[in-house]
Amino acid sequence: MIGILVIIVEIFIPSFGLLTVIALSVLFYSLYLVFTTISTTAGMIFTGLDIALLPVLIIFGMKILARSPLSLNRELSKQDGVVSQRQGLETYLHMKGKSVTDLRPAGMAQINSQRVDVVTDGEYIDADTPIAVTGVKGNQIIVEKTLI
Repeated sequence: MIGILVIIVEIFIPSFGLLTVIALSVLFYSLYLVFTTISTTAGMIFTGLDIALLPVLIIFGMKILARSPLSLNRELSKQDGVVSQRQGLETYLHMKGKSVTDLRPAGMAQINSQRVDVVTDGEYIDADTPIAVTGVKGNQIIVEKTLI
C-alpha cells in the first residue's frame, strides 16, 4: 500500500524517478514478505492485485493531475491574441539589405533599417555582404547574396 502511495506522490512531485525507485522497492519488498511469511497463494493474490491495480491507480493519478492546480489549464488561442508567427514578414519580400552577422545559413541582417533574423538556402554568406529577400516561409525570411 505504501508503494502505491509513493507512486501517486511521484506523479505530483517530480523527483526524476527517485520516488519511483523507492516505490518499486517497497512494492517488491512487501511481495517478498507476503511470499515468505504468509504463503505462496497469498503472494500470488497480492501479485495479481498489484498487476491489476497499479495501472488503474496511475491513470487515476494522471486524471487528478490534469484537474489540479499543478497543471496548466490555460489554452492559448487566437481569440486571446496569441499568434505563433510574426505578422507582416511578407513586406520584406524583394527588399535589399546587408548581413550583420555571418549567415551560416542563419543569422542577422539589416533590412529596411531593422535587424531581422534571416536564413539562406544553405549557402554561407559573410557579414557585411549585400543581400536580397527571395522568400518568406512562416517565420523565416529567406535571403541570398546579391551583386551590389
